[in-house]
Amino acid sequence: MVMSFFKKSENGLEVIAHRTITMLADARHSFDLASAAVLSGAETETVAQDIRATDEHINQAEQTLRGDLVTHVAVHGTADIGSVLSYTLLIKKIERIGDQAKNILDLAEEGVSLVGEEDISELLEVRRAISAMFAEAADLMAETTSEQAQDFYDRATVLRHSIENKIREYMHSDMPASYAVPRAVLYRYWKRIVANLAGVVTGVSEPLQNQGYTDDGQTDLDD
Repeated sequence: MVMSFFKKSENGLEVIAHRTITMLADARHSFDLASAAVLSGAETETVAQDIRATDEHINQAEQTLRGDLVTHVAVHGTADIGSVLSYTLLIKKIERIGDQAKNILDLAEEGVSLVGEEDISELLEVRRAISAMFAEAADLMAETTSEQAQDFYDRATVLRHSIENKIREYMHSDMPASYAVPRAVLYRYWKRIVANLAGVVTGVSEPLQNQGYTDDGQTDLDD
């Protein structure tokens, strides 16, 4: 069955849907810039200005959309209350992703640069995979089937478990803290972003009471 609550053209929710997807695009923009500052040598000061401006835009969009959702209920009644509450949860997840991008920027501002390190190819590949997930998540939010959402979740879970393994590896590493700690922290932020992206996509199809969880409410997607 095609996902539904992003396709309410008869009552105005489609405008909110498009703006929610725009929020996700802004979060991806911040993620790409912050990652570039740590992994690709992008100028931190310039990147920081852009990321903070984008984060302010995301925060303002969240607040505006909350108001729009309240107005929608006031005008149209409670018929769409499930969709309205679902939007509220999705918007918060996207705002959290923007916050994680700022956390990655914090690493760069603390002087962390992994440019030229022996594991840079691996790090860049993880960054590329996560960035691609943003685009796919936006497409799936617009229109998808429950099977496609499940496939996205399964692949996100594989990536999340791989990231968790890297975190454990650095936690128990004999390498100097200056080597292990920045990588463990970076992977921690990446794990949170992947978990929230999975939550965004599955949240479109999950019953409201299970949103943020999978396996019939047994597994918490938020981190």
